Amino acid sequence: MIIFITFCIIIVIQITFYLFLFGKFSFSKLKIGNDNFFPISIIICAKNEENNLTKFLPSIVNQNYPKFEIVLVNDASKDNTLEVMRNFKNSLSTKKINIQIITINKENSKGKKNALTFGINSAKYSHLLLTDADCKPNSNDWIKEMISNFSNEKTIVLGYGAYRKIKKSFLNKIIRFETLLTAIQYFSYAKIGQAYMGVGRNIAYNKDEFIKAKGFKNHINIISGDDDLFINQITTAKNTSICFNKNSFTISEPKTNFKAWLNQKRRHITTSSHYKNIHKILLGIFYVSQVLFWLLALTLLMLKINPTLTILLIITRLSIWYFVVYRSATKLNEKDLIVFAPIYEISIIFIQLYIFIQNLISPPKHW
Repeated sequence: MIIFITFCIIIVIQITFYLFLFGKFSFSKLKIGNDNFFPISIIICAKNEENNLTKFLPSIVNQNYPKFEIVLVNDASKDNTLEVMRNFKNSLSTKKINIQIITINKENSKGKKNALTFGINSAKYSHLLLTDADCKPNSNDWIKEMISNFSNEKTIVLGYGAYRKIKKSFLNKIIRFETLLTAIQYFSYAKIGQAYMGVGRNIAYNKDEFIKAKGFKNHINIISGDDDLFINQITTAKNTSICFNKNSFTISEPKTNFKAWLNQKRRHITTSSHYKNIHKILLGIFYVSQVLFWLLALTLLMLKINPTLTILLIITRLSIWYFVVYRSATKLNEKDLIVFAPIYEISIIFIQLYIFIQNLISPPKHW
């Protein structure tokens, strides 16, 4: 009986999260941004990214935006990254786009936060748009859509960083579904004035916010966190907006090897323990309720405890879950993930548990 009562409590918690928190994003309507075209500095840090820079830099240059510069930071690359940057700059000598190239030597290479600091400090303009070397804007209006969400009050804009779709790849589906769930969460928290993270693949903020926070000083010794920890630090109930217009997305190259993706997620998860207490509590409650939902549902069915009511509760939770996730996936152009979504959810829950245990045993050391 205790198991069933606990299961009922978990169902209430799950429904509360999905309807009343994640529903804030799922049921939201796309807002039209303003027409203030601020000059923009686009910051891109690269470490051994010659191939990605060759493929994706042209899509940055071809943006429909009146005034922007590109700040390229070469973080002690061992390949031809610097040469690619220089060739790219030379090829645009006749265009009115300023391109800065900053090179960090091996002795001064201290991780992505350090590289970003060099880039941000060198930026000419006060409005910054950050992305990664392996990212491609989803349209030529990427800058315009992201920047249209700035205002006198809104100094931070959280965007969506999607991953390229690969057919017949279970790993690709897992990667994209995890990205979708993460976006649903950080967009929803931002909607209620409790933004806790963004993704460095697609994020914008005012340079004054960086200066006011003294850059990444508060968490400089943590490998990851140039995006989520920084946003967790500087966000307020009023200064953060979200952008989910499809033209504002960036598309990144996904990992094609499970071990490589696992290592990437291990680095990302190291930052969560440094979030504000309110965010750690809410995220912790949500994750535990996810795990317990599946474990208790399976236990109750196997033991045949109140089977009819148990099945009804499972269907209720899954119906609400499907409804919210489907609407969100439609907004973020990820509808193809919906059919087998429960399988992806269960996989991600236990992968995250594995990562948490691994990080306790052996913390990751490189970005």
